[in-house]
Amino acid sequence: MLPQPHVTKESVMTAQSEIAKYRKENEILKKQIEDRTGKTIEQLYAERTQRVRDVIELRTPDRVPFMVLVEAHNYSGIPKSAAFYNPIDLKRTMRQMAVDLEPDMSEPGFPSCGAAMTELDVQNCVWPGGPKPEDFEYQFIEGEYMKEHEYDMFLNDPSGFMLRCYLPRVYRTLEPLAKLPPLDSMFMGLEAITPLFASPEFRKMSRHLAKAGKEVQKFYQMVGDASEELAQLGFPPFARFAAGGVGGAPFDTLTSFLRGMKGSMLDMYRRPDKLLKACDAILERRIANALPADRTSKDYPPRIGLPLWRGDPVFMSDAQFKKFYWPGLKKSLQTHIDLGYVPVPFFEAVFGDRLEYLLELPKGKVLASIEAADAVRAKEILGGHTSLLVRCPNTCKLWSMTQLESFIKDIIDKSGKDGGLIIVVKMPDKVRVEEMQAMLQSVKEYGRY
Repeated sequence: MLPQPHVTKESVMTAQSEIAKYRKENEILKKQIEDRTGKTIEQLYAERTQRVRDVIELRTPDRVPFMVLVEAHNYSGIPKSAAFYNPIDLKRTMRQMAVDLEPDMSEPGFPSCGAAMTELDVQNCVWPGGPKPEDFEYQFIEGEYMKEHEYDMFLNDPSGFMLRCYLPRVYRTLEPLAKLPPLDSMFMGLEAITPLFASPEFRKMSRHLAKAGKEVQKFYQMVGDASEELAQLGFPPFARFAAGGVGGAPFDTLTSFLRGMKGSMLDMYRRPDKLLKACDAILERRIANALPADRTSKDYPPRIGLPLWRGDPVFMSDAQFKKFYWPGLKKSLQTHIDLGYVPVPFFEAVFGDRLEYLLELPKGKVLASIEAADAVRAKEILGGHTSLLVRCPNTCKLWSMTQLESFIKDIIDKSGKDGGLIIVVKMPDKVRVEEMQAMLQSVKEYGRY
C-alpha cells in the first residue's frame, strides 16, 4: 500500500514545481512535433478534428480515423495507483503515448483522488494504492444502497434521501448524517439540532471532510485540464465525461448505484411502476441542471461520453429493454443533441439488433461506440444514419501485432465502406513502441478512401 499523502506547505510547493515542469515539457514537445511533421500544431489539430467530424456527420474522410488505447502501466511502467496518487505521472504517460502513436483523438485518463477517498472511507469501490496493492485493478462494489421500501422517499424527498440514507451508506465517514432529521421540518429554525454538530462524531466527520477537500484541491491542481494540454500538442479530445450533459440511461444509474442488480431485477417484476418513476425522476433532474454546449468552442459540437451496461440481451429481454431501458436512453440522447453535443453512447456489450433503436434519432448526430463483434451487423443497420466507433476486443492484448493488424484491416473491409467508421485500437501488452508505430502506419494507409 502506498503511503497516504497529507497536504503540507512543502507538498503544495512540490506540486507547483511539477506543474511548471510539465508545462515546460509541453512547449518542448510542441516544437519537436512541428519540426518533425512540418506542420503547425493548429494545422494538425484541424486535420484530426475535421477527419473525425466528417465521420460523425456522414461525410467520407480522407482515411479511417483511429484512437489508441494502451494501459499506462504497460507503456511506461508506472503503477496503476498513479491515477489515484500521482496524476502528473499518469499525464506524462498518456501524453507520451499520444506523441508516439499520433491518434486522431486523445484520452488523458481518468484520475481520482485516492487520499480523499480514504478520508471519506468509500464503501462502493476498491482502488490501487488505497485498500488494495498499487497494481490492483479498480473495482466497483455494487450494493442495495437504496432499500426497496425507500422508493417513495427517493421520489418525494431526493435531497433528504441522499443526505440521510445514501451518503452515510456509501461513505462511512458520513455515517453521522443518518441522525439528521428531515430537512423539510426546519421551518421553525435550526437551533434545536445544533447540539448534533457539537457531538464528537460530527466534529470528527468535519475534520475528515476538511482534509478530503484539501486533498482534492491539490490533486486537481495537478490534474489541471489534461485534455486541453493534449490539444496544445495537436490532439483533439475523444469524448468528455463532463458537467453539462445529462448522463446515459437512467436505468443504469438506478440499477448500479442505488438498487443494485439483484434489487432492480426483482423490481422489474414486483414494483415496475416505482422503478420507472425513479428512472424518470433521475433523468428529469439531470435535464433540469444541464447546460448547452459552448458554440464558441473550437471543438463545437463537443462529444460527450455515455457509458451503458445494463441494456444488452444478457440482462433483459427485448420487451424489458423497450419498456425500462430505451425510453430513458432515447430521451437522454435527444436532449444531448438538442443542447449541441454529440452523444457517444458506449454499448459495453454486444447489443445486436437493439442498435436499430438508434434509427429513431436524427441522422449524423450520434457516434455509437460498439464492440467489434457488433461491427458488421451495426453497419448493416446504421450505415448512412449513425457512425460507428468500433472497439477492438480486450483479448487483443494477448495477440501478436500481425494478428491485430489483420483484425483491424478486416474491420475496415467489412464496416468502413463510404466512411462512418472510427476504430479504437487496443494494443497488445509488452510490445515495443516501434512495432506499434509501424502497425498503425500500415492500417492508416490501408484505411485511405
